[in-house]
Amino acid sequence: MENIITDWLGSISAPAAVGLSILLNIIISTLGVIPSVFLTAANISIFGFEFGLFLSFTGEVLGAIISFILYRKGLRKIASAKDIQQTHLKKLLHSKGGEAFFLVLGLRLFPFAPSGLVTLAGAFSTMGILNFAAASTLGKIPAILIEAYSVQEVLLMSGTGKFILTLTAVVLIGSFLIRLRKSAGK
Repeated sequence: MENIITDWLGSISAPAAVGLSILLNIIISTLGVIPSVFLTAANISIFGFEFGLFLSFTGEVLGAIISFILYRKGLRKIASAKDIQQTHLKKLLHSKGGEAFFLVLGLRLFPFAPSGLVTLAGAFSTMGILNFAAASTLGKIPAILIEAYSVQEVLLMSGTGKFILTLTAVVLIGSFLIRLRKSAGK
């Protein structure tokens, strides 16, 4: 996937690639289910580590803010607050002000909280867009730094290293899915 995006962004002018990268990040954030790591890898491959990191961070922040607005205006009518099951996300639904700010910040810092669900819960809550934008921006800093550094290291790996990493990921994900299926069957 990363190669497709890299080839695509690399085939157009730099300003167009920057704009397209940010647009893709906004789309990824709005959909809420597609990982942005492939786009981060493409950005780092094309623009180098620093600017690629900056571009991915900018796209993710804008994506979170635009998603928040879209969820609040339109998608809120489709989904209902009762669909959110996670305890911390439920707490966010009923929070406001400083409490909502720190909940979004904490959830953004927590690596296993799905970004789309954090945005959706924030949109359902009574928190304002400025609080959400500030908390999301601050919370995304460590997450994007870790993601970009990890991507950079994988890009520098040999083919054997990438194979071992992929095999390990497949085994871990497979084990997780098997355990999940077994626990659901009980």
